[in-house]
Amino acid sequence: MNKTEFKMPRMGESITEGTIIEWYVKEGDSFEEGDALLEVATDKVDNEVPAPFSGKMISQMFNAGDVVPIGEIVAILELSEISGPKKSPSKPLKQKHKSNSSSAKNSPLGAGGISNSTSISSSSSSPSSFRVNENIFISPLVDSIARKNHISYEELARIPGTGKDGRLRKSDLSEYLANGRPFKFAQAVPEPSGFQIPDLKFDKGKGKIIEMDRMRQMISDHMVFSKHTSPHVTAYVEADLTDMATWRNKNKDDFQEKYGERLTFTPLFVEAVSKAIVDFPMINSSLDGKNIIVKDEINIGMATALPSGNLIVPVVKNADKKNLQELAAATNELAGKARDNKLKADDTSGSTFTISNVGTFGSLMGTPIINQPEAAILATGIIKKRAEVMEREDGDTIEIRQMMYLSLSFDHRIVDGYLAGSFLRRIADYMEDCDMDRKI
Repeated sequence: MNKTEFKMPRMGESITEGTIIEWYVKEGDSFEEGDALLEVATDKVDNEVPAPFSGKMISQMFNAGDVVPIGEIVAILELSEISGPKKSPSKPLKQKHKSNSSSAKNSPLGAGGISNSTSISSSSSSPSSFRVNENIFISPLVDSIARKNHISYEELARIPGTGKDGRLRKSDLSEYLANGRPFKFAQAVPEPSGFQIPDLKFDKGKGKIIEMDRMRQMISDHMVFSKHTSPHVTAYVEADLTDMATWRNKNKDDFQEKYGERLTFTPLFVEAVSKAIVDFPMINSSLDGKNIIVKDEINIGMATALPSGNLIVPVVKNADKKNLQELAAATNELAGKARDNKLKADDTSGSTFTISNVGTFGSLMGTPIINQPEAAILATGIIKKRAEVMEREDGDTIEIRQMMYLSLSFDHRIVDGYLAGSFLRRIADYMEDCDMDRKI
């Protein structure tokens, strides 16, 4: 029999792991080339993973709900005699037992539980001082965060987990760190009754219980992680969009007739932001340890609401190289895919800067949370008519203008107030300096 290792595929830039939602093909079942073998979720989108050839499912290494690193062997497939793989076969088959954990193979925790005799850092308390739950499984991400914060395995065992089967999630660990590590020195000397987790209960009230769906849980994790990672500072400016709004209203019908695309404010905002990033490239960066990575590409993420009410960020790639018609086509296509739940992994990967249009929901302004690992995020408020004092050559006048607040949340580790303020002001300038004679 020709057996082949089937590995967790790469599903986008910066994605290092995926959660198996469901196996579509059971062990022993046959499948055809292109059939969906399983569904995998990332922090971006859900993906159906197709079979690279026709064959039979021999064994599955992970179960539904397991978090699996990219490149990890997830199944053993038998190649059908009448088909051949489109790519070279993987390495020869190696025996591997099915794992019920999401631990990476290079993690000291392995595929088992926590050991009483193991700690993550030399600064942790004596392992023999504690009685540890040996059924706790730690994901590679939690393991990495714990190491960076010198948290021992024994301390991890005392943190309540909110994931599947009580598994620790990164939001659990982030919240624990934000609360000052309350279990760090708990029960250093065991009491006769044995180890007990300190009882820290809060009255959260009574009411209807609504369980978070998986995407809401991932959004929650990402937001808590971002706030814990980046020291957020928010700056504000006000922009006069009267000319832009007038030009758009005058040309939107002709634009749609000529290009077959709706002309919303979104491509105009993306255009202004892209120009400002060209002027201030340091805002288009990420922090990697002590190194600042200034991105070569300008890929603008658009925070978009899904029909479920959850949020997703499709990405306009190389926005600075697109004209207005191309930007309109890209933003309309991505928004349509989001509404129809048809976004692919590539549609939501690679963003270098994000825009959140809080004005869509009537908000005057917002304080958005940075979309990690980016350095900043822009929120655009509602465009609102109001009386403004205008300086004219013949004196000040009071006029009705269409005004909008812009707010920029930025990572103060790599962006200072001067850069943030200058960049934000430049965006407003590009929005205000609308050429009323611009041709479509």
